[in-house]
Amino acid sequence: MNQHYYTENPDSEIKEKTFIENLSGIQMKFTSVSGVFSFGTKIDKASSNLIKNFNPTGKNVLDIGCGYGAIGLYIKAIFPEQKVTMIDINNRALDYAKSNAKTNNLEVEILNSNLFSSLSNRVFDDIVSNPPIAAGKELNTHLIEEAYHHISENGSLWLVAFHNKGGSTLKNIMMNVFGNVLDIDKSGGIRVYKSIKNT
Repeated sequence: MNQHYYTENPDSEIKEKTFIENLSGIQMKFTSVSGVFSFGTKIDKASSNLIKNFNPTGKNVLDIGCGYGAIGLYIKAIFPEQKVTMIDINNRALDYAKSNAKTNNLEVEILNSNLFSSLSNRVFDDIVSNPPIAAGKELNTHLIEEAYHHISENGSLWLVAFHNKGGSTLKNIMMNVFGNVLDIDKSGGIRVYKSIKNT
């Protein structure tokens, strides 16, 4: 069976790759795993761009679809005062995110959640994601619409994507939901988009 990385319990063979990453002057060690975005020997370019361009609005951050933990763990390492929550529907991803947090001595909250299903009534100053474009427009629209209700006043939603491979659609949805969207970074076809919740 060909499974997507947003499968709850992937049954594919487990293969691991361990690597050292240096971003924003901080060195970290990660183990990526098959069946989890993104399997390889370095952090994928889009996630890397989001990490390098993120600047917190407040004091707590939610990483949606955290995978093996690259974005959320790097945010915690760069901004240690932030309370970081990381969620994914993929239980294998959560296991490796927890392991990578331990390897790098970082204290974060890691939860199984299908988008916001485990986060009722919780709000965050920033929500970040390298969203699953392959999951389709409906899921990503739901992600953005629900994010609006889980962001504090003047908080921000940060998404990253290849602009010509679904990113432009994300940008339009963000504009429709939040009434604003900025291109924080443009690099190699990848864009970091940011919407601010103005109530």
